[in-house]
Amino acid sequence: MANVLVYELDGKIYINLTNRCTNDCIFCLRKDKDDVKGQKLWLDNENSTAKDVIEQFEKIKLLNAGSEVIFCGYGEPLLKLDVLKEVAKYIKENYPNTKIRINTNGHANYVYKRDIVPELKGLIDTISVSLNGESSQEYDELSQPVFEGAYDEVKKFIKSCADNGIETVASVVEGYKGRHLNLNKCEQIATELGAKFRVREWIKNGY
Repeated sequence: MANVLVYELDGKIYINLTNRCTNDCIFCLRKDKDDVKGQKLWLDNENSTAKDVIEQFEKIKLLNAGSEVIFCGYGEPLLKLDVLKEVAKYIKENYPNTKIRINTNGHANYVYKRDIVPELKGLIDTISVSLNGESSQEYDELSQPVFEGAYDEVKKFIKSCADNGIETVASVVEGYKGRHLNLNKCEQIATELGAKFRVREWIKNGY
């Protein structure tokens, strides 16, 4: 199997749709390794369809009725929005007790030039968005986005998710090479946008 589109980690099922990303985060684990617990996530190509993903998903199966499926891999999952929606719809229809989460950088509305969040309602239970800082300067330094104004786009995306009634989490990576964020300020921003706040400790050697 050349392309690992579906993999397991800590009792959960993850879906690796793409290696493309609009950020080049300095703390991204893919800078230092090409696998997650031996599961190589660099794709041979970007041509995988929803059918390809579903076939791999069915080979793994859900671990239990309450399993969580997370769109998260070596890239930004919402860059393959149509594939993501089709796969999420399949999972919801066939495994209705399964919770589905997206881990995203929050750039999708900028990329597609429209608010795509309403399209995710009913398909996605939780959206975790990388806030990654208390200011645009800090965000740009840590996340290395490919376009200007990315931090404001992230905040607008978080607010749209919350306003659309999807459980929304704003996350930051703390402790990268001894660097510490103002967690209180980051949490305040998340709260004002209507999101929960999560601190992700930097894992030096990845998974």
